[in-house]
Amino acid sequence: MQAPAVLLVGPQAEALASRLEASGYAPVLDSAATEGPPAITPQVAVVAAGAAARIPGLRQWLGDAAILLDLGQDSVEARSRCLASGADDFWLSGLGPSDLLMRLRLHLGLQQGSRLSEPQLQVADLTINMAKRQVRRGGRSVALTAREYQLLLFLVERAGQVLSRESILGSIWNDQQGAASNVIEVYVRYLRQKLEAGGERRLIHTVRGHGYCLCDGIPQSP
Repeated sequence: MQAPAVLLVGPQAEALASRLEASGYAPVLDSAATEGPPAITPQVAVVAAGAAARIPGLRQWLGDAAILLDLGQDSVEARSRCLASGADDFWLSGLGPSDLLMRLRLHLGLQQGSRLSEPQLQVADLTINMAKRQVRRGGRSVALTAREYQLLLFLVERAGQVLSRESILGSIWNDQQGAASNVIEVYVRYLRQKLEAGGERRLIHTVRGHGYCLCDGIPQSP
């Protein structure tokens, strides 16, 4: 089983890397992550008190992953600042690593329960949370229009199958007379641009003379 990846932001948080590793976590240092995306997508971010300004940027990168901010000492004012910063929860460095480890177990357990209860589709590192209509590619969130989401969902639900233009038009555009002849090509291009914006490899393939196929690898000709 892969160790849960925990992003450590700020010197005080990064100083806990060895303790977290000894406790079964895979620490990812923010100072190293800025040189390039880590091999493992962090499931939780642990933010030192002096790095609270980083939280909005972390939220865009990590999506729904929990973000824990160090308060140092607990108080009503400190908790209010924590919530105002955009963090999900806090940890008290003044109590030592045990408080952080307890909160990590709590949030990772909540994430696991959420994944089990919510229907998701996945192909390679592309995931679709159908309950929330959320799309993620690796560690980043992908914002789609309603039509783009419909088309992607149609392709993912039939991953590995070569789908004709006629079947796509009939299902997504309902054979609308006003649909331009190249509307599928246009929307496939939109999806590719968004799904590959981070340099990811192609998942939506054109099978000449037959249609399109979403798959992890080279599509098989029909």
